Amino acid sequence: MSLSPFAQHGFSVRLEWGLAAIERLGPDADCIVVVDVMSFSTCVSIAVDQGAIVHPYPWKDESAQRYAEARGAEVASGRQRFAQGWSLSPQSMLAAHQGLRLVLPSPNGSACAYRAKALGKAVYCAGLRNLRATAAACAPHARVLVVPCGERWPGDAGLRPSLEDHVAAGGIVLALGRADASPEARAAALAYEGLGAQRTRVLAECGSAVELRERGFADDVALCLQEDASRIACRLEGDRFVAEPQPQG
Repeated sequence: MSLSPFAQHGFSVRLEWGLAAIERLGPDADCIVVVDVMSFSTCVSIAVDQGAIVHPYPWKDESAQRYAEARGAEVASGRQRFAQGWSLSPQSMLAAHQGLRLVLPSPNGSACAYRAKALGKAVYCAGLRNLRATAAACAPHARVLVVPCGERWPGDAGLRPSLEDHVAAGGIVLALGRADASPEARAAALAYEGLGAQRTRVLAECGSAVELRERGFADDVALCLQEDASRIACRLEGDRFVAEPQPQG
């Protein structure tokens, strides 16, 4: 059987979008990095930094409650401006604590992570806030697949490639520092590098950020755009994300 021209075969770092990337390129990877900056990856990073355990789950329905109960966990709700408790708002995760077990449903990053766990690979969740920590954790793996998850068009009209995920994924590629990254991965790295000192300002004006601000979540945007605020990589162990501290030295 001939190899797909879209498999980016022969490169040690590959980059492709969304759930299809997990399903089509994931089996040939040793390590998969799920990137969903606004906001799944940021929520996971903040929660794990504070000792919480986060279970990814793709569906925001009654099955999420059953999934959580089977694990002795709580369920985060969708982002609502005046909601109490846990949600996909990174602000809500600032109250996370040691011992908290949380199911965090999302159709983007959480769905990709949930699918990736079935492949038996090393799986990480990364955003801008733990970009270099994640790259350091992935460095020992020979074949790394970086998956910007993107968003959904309103009305669920398919994948909407998102600038923030593309740029953050490129930052991971750049931090890995490998000469044999695929063209898709190199292009994302150039996008990250090319924005330079303007990176935060530009991303604060992208569509995803504007949407969150219009819904009253300007503070979430600021949290999502904090670059390298954490030295902890979030690794999927079984069905849950836990902390993998960056080696010192």
